[in-house]
Amino acid sequence: MGQVDPAFIQELQHRPNLSFTVDDGIPTIDLSRPRDDPSLVTEIGNACKKWGFFQVINHGVPAEKRSRIEDAARSFFALPLEEKTKVRRDEKRVLGYYDTEHTKNVRDWKEVFDITAHDPTCVPASYYPEDSEVTWWRNQWPEHPHDMR
Repeated sequence: MGQVDPAFIQELQHRPNLSFTVDDGIPTIDLSRPRDDPSLVTEIGNACKKWGFFQVINHGVPAEKRSRIEDAARSFFALPLEEKTKVRRDEKRVLGYYDTEHTKNVRDWKEVFDITAHDPTCVPASYYPEDSEVTWWRNQWPEHPHDMR
C-alpha cells in the first residue's frame, strides 16, 4: 500500500479529540413555515454554531431534480483531474472547482465545486464597511457533463 501525502496529515496538537458527543441528532430545519419567522434564523444560526451543518426538509425541491443534480455532480467529480481543473477557481475566478483547501494549515482531503444561484452575483470587494467597491462573481461551467449547468 502507498504512503499518505504528508500534506494531508494533521499535526498532533491539531488532531480532534476522539471523544463522542451524545445528542438528539443532526439538526433538521423545516422550511414549510413563513420565511420571515424569526425563529427560523435563530434555529439555523444555532445549528451552524453547534454542528456546522443541518438537514433541510420541506424545501420544495422535487426528488427527481435532486437526483439529477447528484448524478451530474458524481459525473463531474469522476472526471480526470485535467478536465476538472479547466474550471479551477483562482484569485480572479472565485467560483468553480477546487481541491486544495486547508484546515489548520493541512490540506483537506476533498474536492469542491462552488457556484452561485444568481449568475452573476454582485458582492462587496472587501470586508471593510467603508469600502463601497463591488465585484461580480460568475459561475464557470465544465464542458462535461453537459447537465452540470
